[in-house]
Amino acid sequence: MTLMHRNLDTKMDPMIEVQKLMQAGQFSAALVEAEKMTATANNEKSPDNLNMANNPKSQKYVEGLYLQAVCARYLKKYDLARTLLIDLRSAAPDFGRGLQEFAHLARDEGRLGDAVTAYRQAVRANPGLMASWKSLAAVLQRQGQAEQAQQANFQAQRLAALPPALQAATNLIYENKTVKAENLVRGFLQQNPHHIEAMRLLAEIAMRFGVFDEADFLLESAIEFSPDDIQIKFDYIQVLRKRQKFAAALEQAQALYERDPNNPTFQSYLAIESMQTGQHERAFELFSDVLEKLPNDFATLTSLGHAYKTFGKHDEAVESYRAAYRVKAGHSDAYFGLANLKTYKFTDEEMAQMESLLERQDIGFADRVNLCFSLGKAFEDRKDYQRAFEQYEQGNTVKSLQSRYKSEDMTRELEGQAKICSAELFEKQTGKGHKAPDPIFILGLPRAGSTLIEQIIASHSQVDGTLELPNILSMAFQLRGRDRKIDGGRYPRILHELPAEKLIEMGKRYIEETKIHRKGAPFFIDKMPNNFRHIALINLILPNAKIIDARRHPMACCFSGFKQHFAEGQEFTYGLENVGTYYKDYVALMDHWEAVLPGKILRVQYEDVVENTEAQVRLILDYLGLPFEQACLDFHKTKRSVRTASSEQVRQPIFKSGVDQWRNFEPWLAPLKEALGPDILTRYPIK
Repeated sequence: MTLMHRNLDTKMDPMIEVQKLMQAGQFSAALVEAEKMTATANNEKSPDNLNMANNPKSQKYVEGLYLQAVCARYLKKYDLARTLLIDLRSAAPDFGRGLQEFAHLARDEGRLGDAVTAYRQAVRANPGLMASWKSLAAVLQRQGQAEQAQQANFQAQRLAALPPALQAATNLIYENKTVKAENLVRGFLQQNPHHIEAMRLLAEIAMRFGVFDEADFLLESAIEFSPDDIQIKFDYIQVLRKRQKFAAALEQAQALYERDPNNPTFQSYLAIESMQTGQHERAFELFSDVLEKLPNDFATLTSLGHAYKTFGKHDEAVESYRAAYRVKAGHSDAYFGLANLKTYKFTDEEMAQMESLLERQDIGFADRVNLCFSLGKAFEDRKDYQRAFEQYEQGNTVKSLQSRYKSEDMTRELEGQAKICSAELFEKQTGKGHKAPDPIFILGLPRAGSTLIEQIIASHSQVDGTLELPNILSMAFQLRGRDRKIDGGRYPRILHELPAEKLIEMGKRYIEETKIHRKGAPFFIDKMPNNFRHIALINLILPNAKIIDARRHPMACCFSGFKQHFAEGQEFTYGLENVGTYYKDYVALMDHWEAVLPGKILRVQYEDVVENTEAQVRLILDYLGLPFEQACLDFHKTKRSVRTASSEQVRQPIFKSGVDQWRNFEPWLAPLKEALGPDILTRYPIK
C-alpha cells in the first residue's frame, strides 16, 4: 500500500496528510490533496470561517493555499505557484510564511532583488521565521551586500539559539495562535522560571490579550534578572506607555539616555516619553538632535510630525510628514499622518504617488491599509465619492482580515452586562465606593463628538483635560482574571460580591493612578469611549463621578468610524455591518444604564451642540455643577495637547458642514442601514 493510501485509510487530518506526502517527496500527490483541503475549507460553514469578517477565509483555507504553493514551487510549476500566492496574499496579507514563500519563489526563479524585498516583508510580518533570515542572508551575500547579510545572519543565529519551545512559540505569536503560544511558554517557564526570552515572549502575549499589568510585572521581573538587556527595557517602556504610566516610562527612557546621550535610538525613546508627559519643548529638541545625526531618518521625521500635530503646530506637522515621504516614497505612515490631520488636502502628485504604491504587489499589509484610508480622504476632498468609498471599503476589508472581532460575541457581552448589572446590583452596592467627585467620564462611540465635548469642558478653569485613559478598562480586565467567557463570566458578575472596602480601594486607586495627567484643577476628564461598557463599575467605585454620553446620529457616527483607520482597537469599525450592529447594541446598553441609574448620565447629542452651541454648553456645565465661562464657548482658542483623530478639528470654530457628510456616500450604505435596523432608524430618522 502506498503512503498516500495508508494516510487516506486512517482518515488522517488533511493538513498532516499533505505534510507527510511532502516530506516523502511526493509533491504531485501532496498538491492534489492540498487542493481538496482548500476546496473543503472554502465551502464549509465552520465557526473558523465565520470568524473572518467580510472575507471569510478559514485558517485551513489559508494553510491549504500555502501548501499548494509550496508543492507547485517544488514541482517547478512557477506560474501556478505565483497564482496561488497572490490568492493567499488576498486572503491573509500579513501571513508570514506566505510572504516567505513569495521570496523562495523569486529566489528559485533568479529574481534576487524581488526575493530580498519579499524576505524583508516576511520577517516584518513574522520576525520568528528563521528560514527567511537565513535565506535573506544568503541572497544578500550573493549580491555583495556583506554588512546587511551579516545582520540577517545574526537574527537567524539568535533564533537558532532559542530552545525549540520558544522558537515554536515565536512563530505561533505572529500567526495569531496566541493561546497555543501561551501554553508553550508557560510550560517552558515552569521548568526555567528565570529565562529572560521566555518572560519577554509571555509579556508580548499578555499585551496581545490586553492584560498589560501582567506584561508589566513580567518585564519588570526580567529587568531585575538581566538589568543590561536593552531589548527588555524597550519592551518595558512600551508596556508602561500602554498602561499610560507615563512618569515611569519617562524614568526608564531617561535611564537609557543617560547610558549613552548620543545614541539616536535612546534619544528617540526619551523624546516620545517627554511628549507623553507634556514636555514638548524637550521632545522637539531631542527629535532635532536625532535628525542632526540622521537627517534622512524617515521614522523620526514621522514621529516629529505626530508631535507637531498633537500640539497644534499644523504647518510644521505637514512639512515633517512631507520630508518623511520624500526620504522614503513608500513610507505610508507619512501619508496617513497627513490624512489624519483632517484639514490637509493632498496634491495631485501625492495622490498619484499613493495610487502607484497601491498598484505594487510588494507593499506590506499595514502600508496598504494606510494608503487606502489616505486615498479615501483624498478622493472625498475632491468630491469623488464613489472612488473615495471604494478606497475606504478596501482599507476596511484588508484590515478586517487581521481582525479576530466577531459582532455576535460583542452582542452577547453587552447583553450580559445589562442582564447581570441589574437594578438589584445598584440597590445593594451603590454609594459604597470612593466619594471623590473629581472624574468626568465622556464615553460612547468614537467619532461621536466626544473630543469636541472634551475640548469645551477642558476650556473651563476648574477642569483638566487628559487622555483616553485605560484605567477603567484595566480594572475590568483584572476583575475578569483569566476567565474569558463572553457572558456569564467572572466579570461583571463579581460586582455583586465586592465589599465596600474593595470598592473604596479601587476608586482611590483610580484617582491616584490618574494624577500624572492632571494639572491641578479640581476636576478632570477621562475620555475613553469604550468605558460605556463599564458604567456599572464606574458607578460602584466612584459614585460621585459625572458621566456624559456623547451621542451622534447613527448614520453619521457609524460611517465616520468606518472611514477612520484607528491606531489600535475599535475593531468593530472595520465593516459596515459590524459598526451598525455595534451602534445598535451600544444604544440598547445605554438605555439599560439610564433605566437602572436614572438621572446619573447626561446624554449630549452632537447635532444639538452644532445647532445651538451656547445652550448645550450651559446644559453641560449645569450638569457638572460648574459656573458658565466664556472660554467654554471659545474652546477652539484653548491651547492644549489633543491626541485623537479630531485634534485639528477642535481647534477651529464649530462648522455645520460635517453633520451630514455621510449623505455623500448614501448610495453605498445599504448594509449599514440594514445592520442598524428599523428601530434605530425610526428613533433617529434620516431627515
